[in-house]
Amino acid sequence: MSNSLFEKLYSPKQFKKQGEKLLSYISKHIENTTTGVNPKTLVWNTPVKELQFWNAFLEEGKKENFFPEILSRTTHTHHPKYTGHQVSAPAPITILTAMTSALLNNGMAVYEMGMASSAIEKVVTDLICRKISYDNQSSGLLTSGGTLANLTALLSARKAKIKHDVWNHGYNEPLGVMVCEQAHYCIDRAAKIMGLGEKGIIKIPSNQDFSMDISQLEKAYQEASSKGIKIFAIVGSAPSTATGAYDDLDSIANFALEKNLWFHVDGAHGGAAIYSDKYKYLLKGIEKSDSVVIDGHKMMLMPALTTALLFKDKLNAQNTFSQKADYLLNDVEEDDWINSGKKTFECTKTMMCMHWYILFKFYGESLFNEFVTNQYDLAKEFEILIGNNPNFEIAAAPMSNILCFRYIDKSKSPEELNLLNATIRQVLLEDGEFYLVQTKLRGTHYLRTSLMNPFTTPEHLNQLLDKIVTVAHTIS
Repeated sequence: MSNSLFEKLYSPKQFKKQGEKLLSYISKHIENTTTGVNPKTLVWNTPVKELQFWNAFLEEGKKENFFPEILSRTTHTHHPKYTGHQVSAPAPITILTAMTSALLNNGMAVYEMGMASSAIEKVVTDLICRKISYDNQSSGLLTSGGTLANLTALLSARKAKIKHDVWNHGYNEPLGVMVCEQAHYCIDRAAKIMGLGEKGIIKIPSNQDFSMDISQLEKAYQEASSKGIKIFAIVGSAPSTATGAYDDLDSIANFALEKNLWFHVDGAHGGAAIYSDKYKYLLKGIEKSDSVVIDGHKMMLMPALTTALLFKDKLNAQNTFSQKADYLLNDVEEDDWINSGKKTFECTKTMMCMHWYILFKFYGESLFNEFVTNQYDLAKEFEILIGNNPNFEIAAAPMSNILCFRYIDKSKSPEELNLLNATIRQVLLEDGEFYLVQTKLRGTHYLRTSLMNPFTTPEHLNQLLDKIVTVAHTIS
């Protein structure tokens, strides 16, 4: 590569020109989506056709069209008719923190490669620990997503509760984790990655509202123990991702204390309710947990991926991985917050802490209080709308901003209704005006909404119901 090409690649003047143009595109995108000027949340394309387009664009497309094409050919989370997956409509200011992180590219494995970000991460995680009501012995870290955070928490649980050194010497007995059958699939995945196998995932049945049936805990524990399985942890969902149901964390905490189990709270989606004056009661008992996961990119208005993993005892945060990398890390007994590489799988990670810090600095906790409360309230308003419409029924009353419902037709069998609702969802996807997803609960197919957008109103949701009825009549 010639020097002239390097100079062009790193030219501040060229970057400023490209950057100003992109920010102009993005600003217009934000305006058009948040106000609903764009009529659709997405312009549907089949996988084959989308792949063909991008293969052709690499050879034939104009360079100046790259960003406009990206903006037009993606799902618009900022659109008020986006009611789909559990990802936020990120606060625009976090575009700037993401850009700064990408440029500086400080990996944070060791302090000198992330001086500012290491300190900022500690400030942020200490703030969240205090909000959970952990004491000053607590600590935390940020990592890339709830799946990785939950796996790390369960590894910490195994390290703390199993006397045998599994990390260095492998298993010498079957181990198990207790979790509700409605918990996020990443708990199953983490357990299997850890080598626990299917038998090591002790599934607790759910209640009618899809939360963990606490009355089944003792029975499940005794059955697993009788099979020689050593249970070391129990996971509470706050909430489950399929239904938005919060487990009874207080009762789980008491059970964990009685059995000397590690109590972990998967609050990836709804742990942010600790900031809601109205809905923090849903997390009663979280302060008794040993660890908590909260995603910034779900209910805290940040871009993916950034997840907080908090520990009641800060020593558990740094003792999980006991291997040595002497060229990077030095052993210390105190809270070694300056070397995040000791506490996570990631040696290199983005400066994701800046997203949290800038929102705390510019807007304060009141931003999260208002957002979580607004979205949870909206789900309850949606429940009322559905209840007043004889064409629909809900799976369970919403505890969070997630609501599952379905179109009903008494002339159809359960199998026909399942097919009808799946077809409705596909038609809506290809139409593109609204975006919602689907799930199956106890054999019944439901349409699933996650009300993630602060600009979504009851009027939009009424329009969604009307559209579903129209589609159903068309395809029935």
